[in-house]
Amino acid sequence: MADESNTGQVAAAVEADAEVKAPTAKKLRSPRPQKAAAEPARPKAPAAKLRRYSEQERNDKLKLIETQVSEGNTLKNAIQSAGISEQTYYHWKGAAKISAQKDDKATEPLPAGDELADLVELEAENQKLRKRLAEKLRGENAELRKRLGLD
Repeated sequence: MADESNTGQVAAAVEADAEVKAPTAKKLRSPRPQKAAAEPARPKAPAAKLRRYSEQERNDKLKLIETQVSEGNTLKNAIQSAGISEQTYYHWKGAAKISAQKDDKATEPLPAGDELADLVELEAENQKLRKRLAEKLRGENAELRKRLGLD
């Protein structure tokens, strides 16, 4: 067994490590150079007043833009002359398309009796078409078997 009372060598080794690992001052770096400005700073334009347009005003502006474009004006110029942004134009145009689709779907539904009669008629037509297709396929299969000599 080792003699635990002999701590002299261990203490000397610890002191030597402490002397070696003495904290050193950090190196100071020069500050980074500033990046060149890509664009000179422009003063901000005054914020435009937020305006809410009624549905009628929106439709009028959309029609105005459509007529200007059909007359040969560019879309961008027509939008600017209407006094709205391109993003607003496309947002309004999309909303108008969705509302038009809803209007188309909102047409009066057929009475239940008419729907049932239409369904019966379609089913009868479907059965006729299936029979014609089956006859045509049987005829083609028979012809192919004759050509291959399988009959």
